[in-house]
Amino acid sequence: MQKKVNKNIHIVNKKATFLFNILKKYTAGIILKGTEVKAIRLSAVSINEAYCYFKANELYIKNMNIGEYKHGTYMNHIPNRERKLLLNKKELNSLLIKIKEKGLTIIPLSIKISETEYVKIEIGLAQGKKLFDKRNAIKEKDQKRNLDRIKKQF
Repeated sequence: MQKKVNKNIHIVNKKATFLFNILKKYTAGIILKGTEVKAIRLSAVSINEAYCYFKANELYIKNMNIGEYKHGTYMNHIPNRERKLLLNKKELNSLLIKIKEKGLTIIPLSIKISETEYVKIEIGLAQGKKLFDKRNAIKEKDQKRNLDRIKKQF
């Protein structure tokens, strides 16, 4: 008897759009170990505290927490290790140039398992929001919720 595997894994960083203005989005591959892929399939991953940085002209992600796989052996992975991201050379060079600007950073937005069973991570070139921008976002969200509530009554 075969187990059913959930192929529609989509983990989202909900804080990202609240804290940052996303200027451009990229889809990158990620180098993982076997137990990490199994843990991601079980949705045991958190990208809320993660960020990306360059080391020797290669892009890495740090503070991405992939929980340990329960059924792993002594060869289980380290939950918070650095992981290399895979992008085209053209994309890496453009990100490297833009990241040198003041106030820009690269953050993970979501993790997906594609149709071909590869784990893909969506990253975004982002600029931090000011406090008044965050307040405006909350205000707009409340107004939209109230409008939807009123429409539902009629």
